[in-house]
Amino acid sequence: MPTTERDPVQIFQVSTLYGAATVAAAIDAGRFGAPGAARRLLLVSNNAEIPETAVRLETMTGYAQVASRFDGVLDWNEAVHPHHPSSWAPRPEEAPLWQRVLRTAWELGTAPVELVVESIQVNPAKALAAVFAESSVHVYADGLMSYGPTRDELPQSIACRIRRVLHLDLVPGLRPLLLTEYGVGAELVPDDAFRAVLREIATASESPAENAALAAATAAAPTALLLGQYLAVLGILTVEEEEELHVRMLRGAAAAGHRSVVFKPHPTAPAGYSTALREEAARTGVDLTVLDGPLLAETFYERCRPNLVVGCFSTAMLTAAVYFGVPIARVGTGTVLDRLTPYENSNRVPLTVVDHLVPDLAAGAAPAVPGAAPDSLAPLIRAVGYCMRPSAHPGLREETAAYLAAHGTDPALAHHFPAERLAELELKVRA
Repeated sequence: MPTTERDPVQIFQVSTLYGAATVAAAIDAGRFGAPGAARRLLLVSNNAEIPETAVRLETMTGYAQVASRFDGVLDWNEAVHPHHPSSWAPRPEEAPLWQRVLRTAWELGTAPVELVVESIQVNPAKALAAVFAESSVHVYADGLMSYGPTRDELPQSIACRIRRVLHLDLVPGLRPLLLTEYGVGAELVPDDAFRAVLREIATASESPAENAALAAATAAAPTALLLGQYLAVLGILTVEEEEELHVRMLRGAAAAGHRSVVFKPHPTAPAGYSTALREEAARTGVDLTVLDGPLLAETFYERCRPNLVVGCFSTAMLTAAVYFGVPIARVGTGTVLDRLTPYENSNRVPLTVVDHLVPDLAAGAAPAVPGAAPDSLAPLIRAVGYCMRPSAHPGLREETAAYLAAHGTDPALAHHFPAERLAELELKVRA
C-alpha cells in the first residue's frame, strides 16, 4: 500500500532471523510507538559472500511469524542489484537521486522516514543511512558485539542522527560500549518480549513436515547441543582446525557424560564439516544428530531444553543461559582469541566476554549459567575496548593503564593484551 505524505514510515533493516526477532520484540514492547502510529516495513538484506548460495532469511522457520508485524517486506539485494549489499554505497552526489529512486520503488511518497538498522558502521546499514540523509537512525545490536567499541569511525552526518542502541540483556549488568563515543545511549529490549518471540518462532516449527531435521533431533532425546560458527570463512581458523574444534566440543560433552548430542552447524558451513564429528561420535559411542535445517538454535532450546550448550563464542550460548537457563561451556575460545587479527577485530569483545564468563569444558570445568556480570568484567571490557579503538575512547587511557598495572601478575593478561599491541599504544604491564 503506498504511503501518503502524512504517514510516517519506519524501515527495519535485518539480515538474520535473530536480528529480526530482536526488532520484533522491541516493537511488541512498544519501543517504536503504538500500533498504527507508523507504516512499518521490513527491509531484508542477504550479506553472505555469495548471496545466491546462502540460506535466505525468508526460508527460515518462524520467519513468517516475525514478518507478520510489518506492513510490507522489501529486498535490499534486489534494490542494489547487481552490486553486493556489503560493498555498495552511493557516492555522496548520488545519494539524493537514490533516495528518489527508492521512494518511488517502495511507494514511500514524501513521508518522513525513520531507520532501524544493524551494524551502522558498515554496509548496508551505512549506505541506507546515507541515502535517507535526513532520517533519524536507531541501531539494534544483534549479539555480543554491542559490548565492544564501534568498529570504524562514522561520518558526523550519520553519527549525529543516531538516537539509541537497542540491545538484548545477554550479560545482565554489562553496558554496551557501542557508539558511546557519539553520546548515544543504550536501551534494553525487555526479556519477556524477546522470550515471547522465540516461543512464537518455536511454535512455527512444531510440524515434522515443516522441519524434519528438528523433529529428528528432538526424537533423539539429546542432552547437549554443539554450536558451529564457521570461523574458517573469516580467516581465523583453517577448515581443518575448525573441524578439530568441533571434535573437541564433542569429546568434552562425552567426557561430561552426554551420550546423545546434537550439532548445529553454521548456515554457511560446508556439508563436509559433519564428517569428522560423525567419525568421533562413532569412536566414543555418542549418538550424534546434525541439525542442519534453516532454523535458529534458540528454536531447539525451546523445543528440547538440553542440559548443556557448547560453543566457542557464539551469541547463542548466552541466549541459552539467559533466556532458557541452560548451562553453557566453551571450547577453543582462548586459541581463537590468540589467533584473532587485527587486534581491533570486532569479534574480540564477544571472545573476551565468553572467555571471562563461561567455563572451559576442555579444561574439565563444570558447565554453568553465568548470571549477572561479575565486577571484574566491565573493567576488562573497557580496557580491551580502549586498546581496540584508542582514538574513539581517549578518556579510557588512564583507566586502562591502571587496569594493566593492577593485573600485572595475572597470567591471562597476555591473552587479552598482546605485548605488541601494548607497545603500539605505549602502555605497560607492571609485575
